Amino acid sequence: MSIRISGVTSVKTLSGLATRPTPSKVRAAVFNIWQWKVRRSHWLDLCSGSGAMSAEALVKGASFVTAVEASRAACKIIQQNLEKICKPDQGFEIHCGDVVKVLAKLRASNYDLIYFDPPYQSQLYQPVLQAIAPLMSQDAVIAVEHARERSLEEISYELFNLKLIDQRMYGQTSVSFFNKF
Repeated sequence: MSIRISGVTSVKTLSGLATRPTPSKVRAAVFNIWQWKVRRSHWLDLCSGSGAMSAEALVKGASFVTAVEASRAACKIIQQNLEKICKPDQGFEIHCGDVVKVLAKLRASNYDLIYFDPPYQSQLYQPVLQAIAPLMSQDAVIAVEHARERSLEEISYELFNLKLIDQRMYGQTSVSFFNKF
């Protein structure tokens, strides 16, 4: 199976239900919202699945992409996808493992744009949002994908120095955007 990226190329995906790719409508919307911020950014893709968001970020001109994914099989696919797309003046790294544990090990890297797309029913939202602030640049924005019916209001993101700045809905998918305050 594959996903088309920016109408230019396609990337592989895992077969089956092990990962849930970000719908193309949502991917296009996020990149339209961030269109002026992606070029030369440091991108962090959490629960990256096939790496489609990371691949799109590279196609749109991100300088460096970090992908974090728990599935070893998915990490191999991400490696293949990013090698195919990455240009000589760009870079990427892939961390395979539990997202919360990986975040604890990442150096404060001043990520500019962060995309977080966990399994919708997971308990990852709060621990990831809690761990993410030290990794964000001053003007960074994090987009959090979640089911439309799941509100992130139960998460005290203000305690983590995050402020909800926007929320968009695309069918059954919602994307909430946060920055640091």
